[in-house]
Amino acid sequence: MRIGELSDRAGVSVRALRYYEEQGLLTAERSASGQRHYGEPAVDRVQLIQHLYAAGLTSRTVADLLPCVDAKVNTPESRALLASERDRINTQIAQLTAARDRLDAVIAFSEGPSSGCTYQMA
Repeated sequence: MRIGELSDRAGVSVRALRYYEEQGLLTAERSASGQRHYGEPAVDRVQLIQHLYAAGLTSRTVADLLPCVDAKVNTPESRALLASERDRINTQIAQLTAARDRLDAVIAFSEGPSSGCTYQMA
């Protein structure tokens, strides 16, 4: 399939696909005229890349993990990398939860009877 079809089927922009190629995350065959052609597995690969990006992984981290994914190998290094990313995400979740709780307190205070006081963030 050509790049436009892959873009449509995977739900990403053509520009994103070109970026993935630049980063070594995605490969394409080239026709004699230089057009990119992708195999059917490219759709799944692009969706995996998107999931990893959505989880907050960098393109460098994704590039480090994809060879293990391609080889269907689970190494101690790849497990450690994934555990580290999971810990980073858990830290972000805790920080976001705390921020949400503070916002809820501000909202609750502002919906109460007006006493002329302002809320002090702890």
